[in-house]
Amino acid sequence: MPGSEGQKSFYNAEESSRRRAEGTESRRRRRRGRGKRWEAEYKEPPHDFTSSPSPDTSLTAREAETTHKEEAMRNTLLRTVAALMCVLAASADITPVNDFDLQKFGGKWYIVGFATNAQWFVDHKADMKVGTAIIVPTAGGDLDLSYANLNADGTCWRMTHMAMKTDTPGRFTFHSRIWNNDNDMRIVDAVYDDYALVHTVKTKDGVSEVLNKLYSRTPESSATLQQKFRQFSTETGVLPDNIAILPTNAECPEA
Repeated sequence: MPGSEGQKSFYNAEESSRRRAEGTESRRRRRRGRGKRWEAEYKEPPHDFTSSPSPDTSLTAREAETTHKEEAMRNTLLRTVAALMCVLAASADITPVNDFDLQKFGGKWYIVGFATNAQWFVDHKADMKVGTAIIVPTAGGDLDLSYANLNADGTCWRMTHMAMKTDTPGRFTFHSRIWNNDNDMRIVDAVYDDYALVHTVKTKDGVSEVLNKLYSRTPESSATLQQKFRQFSTETGVLPDNIAILPTNAECPEA
């Protein structure tokens, strides 16, 4: 029947269309599924800023410590140089006593006061005691110096120098073979039958130090003389703790 055949063709066409539509929709669902799975599988790794490694600051700390030490050393050196310049400037203005008398300065003296910032003195000043100095003027105007100190064990420490005169009366120079230094010695004050104040600038390897000595004709000195010695020493750059009035001591036998 023509009608039946036409109806059958219609139904077949409709079924084919429906299947095509279902196939298309199925493919779309599969594509959407793959897209969702890809999104689920791919996730951007989290940014954990708190766990990021900190920069290594240890080198900077070491550099800072080194810089601090270098700066401290520079400051110490500058203070030392400044103190040295002050000492040298003060010593340059120190002149010997007026009308220095070479013959009256000679004879036996007791060294009752000692003042210097030298490290050897700082280390040993507690053990130092009064010593003697025998001064003999020469015919040429120089000074033959002989020093002696009695040690605690009964032995004697002795030292001698020949101090050469200069163009300035009361100023002498000598080289110490024991200490390997050059000495510029000035008698800055003297009452020849009582005391003498001796100021010496000692120089070794370009470094200078001041040494002040208080000479007395007796093993002991007055409080007034001691104060005079202290004041002079501080004015020439010696620290108060490095000014010593020495305790009395027995004498070495004559050589």
